[in-house]
Amino acid sequence: MFQVSEKILLTIWVGGMWAIGYIVVPVLFQMLDKPVAGNVAGQLFTIISYIGVFSATALIISIVVKQGFNSRHWQLLALIGMLVLVIIGQFVLQPMMAELKAVGISDINKAEFGRLHGIASVLFLINSLAGLALVVSGLERKA
Repeated sequence: MFQVSEKILLTIWVGGMWAIGYIVVPVLFQMLDKPVAGNVAGQLFTIISYIGVFSATALIISIVVKQGFNSRHWQLLALIGMLVLVIIGQFVLQPMMAELKAVGISDINKAEFGRLHGIASVLFLINSLAGLALVVSGLERKA
């Protein structure tokens, strides 16, 4: 039963990242005004971030309970790394970008917003690729 639950959690999280980040958000920016698309995209990324925090935490606990902590278990290390990246993106970068948007994106803070957005995009790319690797390989430790 746990394996099925783990697969479902991982699929919802990673599938959500891919669907939102690489399908929905580009369509939003094609069809809507930039500020509206940005606000909707931000909400979607927030939702998938919370799904990621929950899923990663549950999956890490499940693996540690079943298999113990093994620093050579790459799937466990990948999940821990993905959780850290989600936390950085949602609770460090996102508030910084929201603060810049709240005062208004001007020539003065446009470069800073772009830098933060670029970092967040790279973290998201790393997470989506790591998640894809986990979906392909599974969560069980290979001997």
